[in-house]
Amino acid sequence: MEIKNKKLTDDQFFAERKEILEHWPTGKGVDFAESVEYQKSIPEAKRFGTKLAKAKEERITLIQPRAGVALYEEHIKLLQYLEKEGEADLLPTTVDSYTRLNRYPEAQTGIEKSKESGRSMLNGFPIVNYGVEICRKVTSSVKSPVQVRHGTPDARLLTEISIAGGFTSYEGGGISYNIPYSKNHSLEKTISHWQYADRLIGMYEEAGVSINREPFGPLTGTLVPPSISNSVAVIEALLAATQGVKDITVGYGQCGNLIQDVAAIRSLNILTREYLDKFGFNDVRVTTVFHQWMGGFPQDESKSFGVISWGAAAAVLAKATKVIVKTPHEAMGVPTKEANAAGLRATKQLTSMLKDQSFTDIPAVIAEANIIMEEMKCILDKVEELGKGDYAIGTIAAFEAGVIDIPFAPSRYNAGKVMPARDNSGAVRFLDTANLPFTPELIKFHREKLEERARYENRPVSFQMVIDDVYAIGKGFLVGRPNRVNS
Repeated sequence: MEIKNKKLTDDQFFAERKEILEHWPTGKGVDFAESVEYQKSIPEAKRFGTKLAKAKEERITLIQPRAGVALYEEHIKLLQYLEKEGEADLLPTTVDSYTRLNRYPEAQTGIEKSKESGRSMLNGFPIVNYGVEICRKVTSSVKSPVQVRHGTPDARLLTEISIAGGFTSYEGGGISYNIPYSKNHSLEKTISHWQYADRLIGMYEEAGVSINREPFGPLTGTLVPPSISNSVAVIEALLAATQGVKDITVGYGQCGNLIQDVAAIRSLNILTREYLDKFGFNDVRVTTVFHQWMGGFPQDESKSFGVISWGAAAAVLAKATKVIVKTPHEAMGVPTKEANAAGLRATKQLTSMLKDQSFTDIPAVIAEANIIMEEMKCILDKVEELGKGDYAIGTIAAFEAGVIDIPFAPSRYNAGKVMPARDNSGAVRFLDTANLPFTPELIKFHREKLEERARYENRPVSFQMVIDDVYAIGKGFLVGRPNRVNS
């Protein structure tokens, strides 16, 4: 099937919708007109997009955790705890792995086992199994806006129940919730599934209800050069806007070099706006999210707070609209609510202390942002060319050709030839640009940056640098120097 970047017609949408709502019994509890009225009854202070727009205007950075457990009463208590004790500005409902894979019978078993054992036997909250009414109990139990965070290639039923259930923000996209997460889902299918999700949110928008949408910025979260993740974010913003979405938060995962991280958010902000305007989406609101370090964490709790605080500082100095917060138990599995709140409070301290400071306009950041934007334009314009102006067709062709290539992604639809490594100051560069459509000058720039590191370390530029860099932060460093990681 050929997917085009065209708004779904009502006939297409409603034919697909009838089938989607019959997938699981709770789908029958979704009534669009009634859900619109319910969403309109939610106070403005609890609307995700409204709070983000105000934060952007005031140039402050809001904080948001990840969190989700199997039993809804416990999930409510968890969110209330993070709101009160963690001082969270925005709240999540992270969905469990079975729901992400549309395996609702197994999710139901997880709920039953959780009731029996008295502890969560799922790694998140099974929204589809609970349905609209219980979701409304969750979203109405707290004072702050609540977002659904998941990782689902086919999130059509999840989207229906989530928005009807009172969530006012929704994460994901057909690229970012496919290529970094799964092996065998084709882009044609996942882009199509997410066109449905975005068209649904577009229909709420047309009915007078604005739902915030957030493509997943960090992708694999491991040494992803900013131009790659930023390019995917811009494409997903364009695909969503085509379906009628009007409020988009584009994201980026911390790489660790402060100048590069601030430059990444700066360039993401500028080019998302530029490309939306280019295609006539001038009325789409754009905000940004910075994800604290997504790679390996130190085992030591105190050292973990150091990593969390560095991410918090980078987010606020970049003037990101919000920051997704990690916990000091990151290396140990699912965190306790106390650890989650502790990560939030550490982050709040930094966002409060640094709120009057900004690095967005310092010369080194502007220079780095210009390089990132040049690379992004190389990728985005080639995608547009491959699709003859259509970003859905162009994206599929770009992945086939390696024009977009996400490092360390499991998907067989990803070339997997691009190889990143850190330069001497810890910025993520390209060891191998493979089939990325970069200019010779850009390729030379990256080579020189890595040769500078190689001279400093007295070793050749090689794949060993990549391996050393992947493990470095867990061992207390940013750059994987041979004398550090092998000691």
